Amino acid sequence: EVQLVESGGGSAQAGGSLSLSCTASGLTLDAKDRGWYRQTPGNECELVPIITRHGTTDYADSVKGRFTVSRDNAKNTVYLHMNSLKPEVTAVYLCARMLPRTKPFIPPEAQGTQVTVS
Repeated sequence: EVQLVESGGGSAQAGGSLSLSCTASGLTLDAKDRGWYRQTPGNECELVPIITRHGTTDYADSVKGRFTVSRDNAKNTVYLHMNSLKPEVTAVYLCARMLPRTKPFIPPEAQGTQVTVS
C-alpha cells in the first residue's frame, strides 16, 4: 500500500518562505507524476504545482514565479518551496500521485500540512 507523508509547512509572515516535502513509501521507485493540492475551508482542492517523473513542471498561475516544485526520485520525495508568501496561500497542502493526472491519488487518511501566512 502506497503512503504519502507530508512534512514542513507551519506559519510565516507575508513575504517569507516555507518549504514542504512529501515522501512516498510502499513502492520502490515512483514513476508517476506528483502534485500538490491546497484546500481551504469551503473550497475545492486546487492543484498548485505538478511535476513529472523527469522533472517537467507546471504551476497554477497564482503561484508562478513564487513556488518551486522539485523531486528526488531516489528518495521518492517531492518538495515544494514557497517564496514571497501571501496570506491567500494559507491552506492545508496535500500531495498526490497522478494515476494519471485525471485520477489523483491522495490517501484517504491524509491530513496534509498546514500553511499559514499572516
